[in-house]
Amino acid sequence: MNIWQAVILGAVQGFAEFLPVSSSGHLILVQRWLGVNPDGGLFFDVMLHVGTLIPVCIVLFREIIGLFKKPFDKLLFLVIATIPAGVAGMLLQDKIEGYFMGGDMLAAVLLAVTFLITAAELFLSERLVKKQSESLPLSYKSSLVMGLFQAAAIVPGLSRSGTVLTGGTLCKLDRERNAKFTFLMSIPVILGAAAVSAYKAVKGGAEIDVIPVLFGMLTAAVTGYIAVKLMLAVIKKANYKWFSLYLVIIATASVLTRVLFNA
Repeated sequence: MNIWQAVILGAVQGFAEFLPVSSSGHLILVQRWLGVNPDGGLFFDVMLHVGTLIPVCIVLFREIIGLFKKPFDKLLFLVIATIPAGVAGMLLQDKIEGYFMGGDMLAAVLLAVTFLITAAELFLSERLVKKQSESLPLSYKSSLVMGLFQAAAIVPGLSRSGTVLTGGTLCKLDRERNAKFTFLMSIPVILGAAAVSAYKAVKGGAEIDVIPVLFGMLTAAVTGYIAVKLMLAVIKKANYKWFSLYLVIIATASVLTRVLFNA
């Protein structure tokens, strides 16, 4: 992998991790287009995740500190919300990603379908938020619901942030509370993904090319910060239609590039 490929993939990871467009789906698609072997570069994958962890910790620093203050309800909510994704990731992620990593038409179609599902989620979420007349506080029930939605988002093409936001909307959380808890939920998930990737990298004896890694990580951190700030502003207005339109376009591109260019 060269530097320009690392920068592109870092930007994709940073933006797509927090914007509701699916970072895993975009990385698979862009790796396919760039001709980057998705089975290699596990250490690079680890550092991209670490890069995206930095901005969310900066933006939500007060909320993170607040998790460790009595009566610890928020911390318990976060633990409850994290468990389903952790279980699903350990049991199913490798098998599910195997269907999407293939170089055949089926993989392209599956990715297109999941992009379209995310587009539909965002469309539904926008309509529900704008019709919402009351809001409820975060609870054990809403934490579990959002956790189950996050578990579903281990499927590439299903946006983690978009799917979890939809779960919070169905639980009638107000926009700001929904947004901040959604991003807090990303922290243990990113840490878990980084830990798994690091284990695989060490086990597989991955070679480390330091310069591309540094460029990719830095790009992921900068673009991730922009994405978090942008998404917090977007959530206040509940204006997701442009993301839905973009996902329809990228879903179409996933299939067309396979048909026309075998890419």
